[in-house]
Amino acid sequence: MIRWAPLIVLALTACAATPARVAAPTGIVSLNPCTDAILAEVADPQQILGLSSYSSDPAASSMDLAKARRFRSVSGSVEEVAALHPALVIGSSFTAPAARSAFARMGLRFAAFGVASTVAESKAQVREIAALAGHPERGELLNAQIDAALAQAAPPPGPVVPAIVWQSGGMVPGQGTLIADLLGRTGFTNAAAMRGLKQADLLPLEQLLAAPPRVIFTAGNPLANEDRLLAHPALRALTGTLRAPLNPALLWCGGPSIPRTVARLAQVRRAL
Repeated sequence: MIRWAPLIVLALTACAATPARVAAPTGIVSLNPCTDAILAEVADPQQILGLSSYSSDPAASSMDLAKARRFRSVSGSVEEVAALHPALVIGSSFTAPAARSAFARMGLRFAAFGVASTVAESKAQVREIAALAGHPERGELLNAQIDAALAQAAPPPGPVVPAIVWQSGGMVPGQGTLIADLLGRTGFTNAAAMRGLKQADLLPLEQLLAAPPRVIFTAGNPLANEDRLLAHPALRALTGTLRAPLNPALLWCGGPSIPRTVARLAQVRRAL
C-alpha cells in the first residue's frame, strides 16, 4: 500500500482536475427571428422559454409557423424577458445598448448575432448557438444537412445565368448578402450587383425592362399594393426572361432556411 500510495494520489489529482461538462441552460429566450429558427432546431423544447414575436407572424417568420407557435411569443422588452428568468438571452447585434445594459445589471447572460452574409457565416452561427444550448452535436447535424443540400443543388455544367431577386417595391439584394452567395452556388450570377446596386437599393421597372436578366425571382406578397410592380403587365413582353416566384421568407435568414432556398433556386435553374 505504501508503494502504491503516490500513484493513488496522482490518479485522484487527475480526476479532480478534469473539467466537468458545462450544463445546458435550462431557460433560453431568443429575440431575433433568425436565431429563433436555429434555436428551435438545436435546443430541447423545454429549454426554450420564448421566441421573438416575429416568428409567429406569417409576414415575418423564417420558420414553420406551427412550430414557432408552440413557444411563448416575446416582444423583446426588458421587463418581459426579465419576468421569464432566463439563463441565456439570444439577440441580434442591433439590440439596443440600453437593453443590453439592463440585462447585464440583472445578471442575464446575453449573446448577440449579426446578419449572416455567407454560408460560412451562417454555419458558424449554427455551431455557436448549438454550443450555447449545450447540444453542439445538433449544430453539426444541421450544418451537415446544409452541406448536403448545397451539394444536391450544385448547378449543371454550363455558363452562369444572370438573375435578379426583385422584392416588394422593386428592392433588390446586392452583393455581400446571403442570397447572393446562394445564387452563385446554384448556377446564377446576381445581376443586381452587376448593375452596381447595393443591398436594399431600388430597381425601377423601366431599367429592368431596358436590360432584363434571364431570370427574375419575384419575392413579394401578391396581396400587397406595392407588389403590383412585380406583376406589371409590361413584364409579359419579356419573352426571353423567366419570372419565378420566390418566397420572401427565404431571404431573411440562414441556418435551416438554406436547404429550402437552394432547393428552389436549383429547381428554377434546372428548368431553364
